[in-house]
Amino acid sequence: MSSASLSEHKKGVFYAIISYGTWGFFPLYWKMLQHVPPVEILCHRMFWSMVFMVTLFVGIRRYPVRSHVRTCRQYLLLLLTGALMAANWGIYIWAINNGHIVQSSLGYYINPLLNVLFGYLFLGERLNRWQCVSLLLAVVGVTYLTLDFGSFPTISILLALTFALYGLIRKKIDIEATSALTVETVYMSFPALAYLAITFIQGNNALNDFRLPTALLLAMGGVVTALPLLWFGKAAERIPLSTMGFIQYLSPSLQLLIGVLVFGEPFTQSHIVCFSCIWAGLIIFSVDAAVRVRN
Repeated sequence: MSSASLSEHKKGVFYAIISYGTWGFFPLYWKMLQHVPPVEILCHRMFWSMVFMVTLFVGIRRYPVRSHVRTCRQYLLLLLTGALMAANWGIYIWAINNGHIVQSSLGYYINPLLNVLFGYLFLGERLNRWQCVSLLLAVVGVTYLTLDFGSFPTISILLALTFALYGLIRKKIDIEATSALTVETVYMSFPALAYLAITFIQGNNALNDFRLPTALLLAMGGVVTALPLLWFGKAAERIPLSTMGFIQYLSPSLQLLIGVLVFGEPFTQSHIVCFSCIWAGLIIFSVDAAVRVRN
């Protein structure tokens, strides 16, 4: 690896760490808005993310979005990634504010290994035997949790799948991160603004009963959402999807600790077995990645 490539790789790792670290503390933020309906939180999150990204883009760019997003296909794919992002946000907000932080953290534990699988299936990234073992352990853990706990971890799988698909498509589009995220948030802002306007007119919006702390938290949700996504995009431009998957375990680890230690969510024997399998898979993957980087 050349010095320039190594420098870009280090930048990518840095961006990945700060993006996933920020996401790890999200339960604390969204819990402060527990009194607001999840759909309304989602719409505020989409709208204010757009405001932040458009402001950022105009401030740092002297040329239009079309300098980066040039084809109809790219715009359509960004519409798809915007929809995947909105779905992921909505599921996550609902899970956090309905006492499912542990299950949401499981989803983001599964996601790194799903990234490895997608990298192999769709991006031509090679999958060695230790990565196969990691994936197998994840499957065993989720299967055990499903059979022993008595219910399929739907929230976990949906969160893992939507975000893995988002990362895969963004990787294949290969568009500069700021431009791509700006287009995605603009797409999302239209249905969000329509919903907020209708509920406000009907008197069913949180802003009808104006409280400054709530209004500030809703508006700042755009900043705390867009920044880690921007960092994520910059990381995805510089490092392999499989490396992104390795770093991602930081986020669910923080979420799990917050769910169990701060909000007292149950952590049963079924969870212990499932998480242990996934942690073992992540350790194997991490050691293997470290050895391959040294070689």
